[in-house]
Amino acid sequence: MPEPAPSITGIDCDVHPTVPSMAALLPYLEPHWRETVLEREIQSLDSQSYPPSAPISARPDWRGKDGRAATDVKQLTAQVLDRWGASHAILNCIYGVQLVLNEDMAVAFTRALNTWVAKEWLDRDPRLRASIVLPLQNVERAVDEIEHWARDPRFVQVLVLAMGDVPLGKRQLWPIYAAAERHKLPIGIHAGSAYRHPVTTLGWPSTYIEDYSAQSLGFQSQVGSLITEGVFQKFPGLKVVLIESGVTWLPAFLWRLSKFWRGVRAEVPWLDRPPPDIVRDHFRLTAQPLDGPEDAAAVERVLAHLHSDDLLLYASDFPHWQFDGDAVMPPGIPQRLHKKLMIDNPLATYPRLAASLAPQSQGG
Repeated sequence: MPEPAPSITGIDCDVHPTVPSMAALLPYLEPHWRETVLEREIQSLDSQSYPPSAPISARPDWRGKDGRAATDVKQLTAQVLDRWGASHAILNCIYGVQLVLNEDMAVAFTRALNTWVAKEWLDRDPRLRASIVLPLQNVERAVDEIEHWARDPRFVQVLVLAMGDVPLGKRQLWPIYAAAERHKLPIGIHAGSAYRHPVTTLGWPSTYIEDYSAQSLGFQSQVGSLITEGVFQKFPGLKVVLIESGVTWLPAFLWRLSKFWRGVRAEVPWLDRPPPDIVRDHFRLTAQPLDGPEDAAAVERVLAHLHSDDLLLYASDFPHWQFDGDAVMPPGIPQRLHKKLMIDNPLATYPRLAASLAPQSQGG
């Protein structure tokens, strides 16, 4: 890949535009579903696991007059791009379309959501890119959503939640991965749940901190599922991005997975190499929030256990409040890795983004 020109100062791989209410999606719904929303008085699909008014959802100085953050392009780009210095950002819109049990409604709401992102965000600032939100309630229609939006090069990833109906490696989902690989779209797995099952293996927790801490267990299960089911043997060009998963859990989990793989590898004869090798070839992780100590030496040891400088991607997680001030690069990440995280690794992970920035990368 050509050396990026100075015009590419950083790529923020996880930014969250806020849907202010269902009213914002009404212009992009078909008439039947628009009437349904109005008749049923469906006000919002905000997930109650991340209440919009909770302090951790956004810093006070990022909230508008209505108490919501990241509801318009100018406010988001002023903070993420102008203030923090990134030249481009990938929008991951987290809205509760995954919670809808009616498949037809889920498909309609998801199409409206993706259209809203395209019209209200991507059309208004050329520095923005986005993920295609998928209605996993119906695999066939999820593939249709990929095919529809893949024609727009500004969509550079598909987006699913870490905790859904089934483990993501299941063969019933493979048509989604075939479409994603065909269009050079990584699979972004974002923290969150469709709440079909408890977020812990023991049942429903009582507190937010239990829910939040359990998210890494969901990511571990998805990594194990995608590897052991043979997704990457079937789709060798597929990349997976773990978004808001944390990082420090991965080395220990891979050690455990590899230990048992060596003992029962006859159960998965299609795996042609150890799990850590598959992770280094196919997985990437956003580095915000980084669930590690602030001590630089300790963070360096954690990163060394990953055995690769290619795995981490720069992300602000705007407007979620996981850091103070303007230090969106987590403490302890050495300066020598900043360019890797901010530019080199994102360009290598998102080929559609790299292709759209090629003239800039070549100094054009």
